[in-house]
Amino acid sequence: MRVIAGSAGGIRLAVPKRGVRPTMDRVKAAIFSSLGEAIIGARVLDLFAGSGALGIEALSRGAGSAIFVEDDRQSAEAIEKNLAKTNLKGRVQNQDVFDFLRQRSNAGRFRIIFADPPYEKAHRGESHTEKLLKDESLLQLLEPNGIFVLEKRPSETVSELKLWRVIREKTYGATEILFISQSAFGNWQPALK
Repeated sequence: MRVIAGSAGGIRLAVPKRGVRPTMDRVKAAIFSSLGEAIIGARVLDLFAGSGALGIEALSRGAGSAIFVEDDRQSAEAIEKNLAKTNLKGRVQNQDVFDFLRQRSNAGRFRIIFADPPYEKAHRGESHTEKLLKDESLLQLLEPNGIFVLEKRPSETVSELKLWRVIREKTYGATEILFISQSAFGNWQPALK
């Protein structure tokens, strides 16, 4: 796995040996092609960050800052190594994503939020995807005109969205990408290519 474009383009990233499902380069390329200029200067939040590939790609392409949230210690260390290797700056939070969302008061708001949650169910049998989409704390972390980019398994169904509005969805093999905005903004369309 490598950084595709920008200041760190071509640099190979370390991937933890367990507990991650890295976003394939072609999927990553499609995500950033869709985001286009929206990434420039953006505050970015990378949830379930794994190796940090999405947030690092964003920084490489001109994002202003990135926070990486990952509860696995080995993965958090890989993100730190990848930031050093690419000579990019970001903040790594070695913490459970839902604990981070509950304690969000000092995090500010983000133009782009990435989430690539585990495919297996959370502790109470609910999927991580469903849990994220019901979390009002996450909604409050997204800028009013921001974009939430969610990766999920194509076969995973999402119940009715009350807080969010899907503006684009695309499937790439075993991964489906949803580009989501806040439902409160009605017909507003973020600047996606």
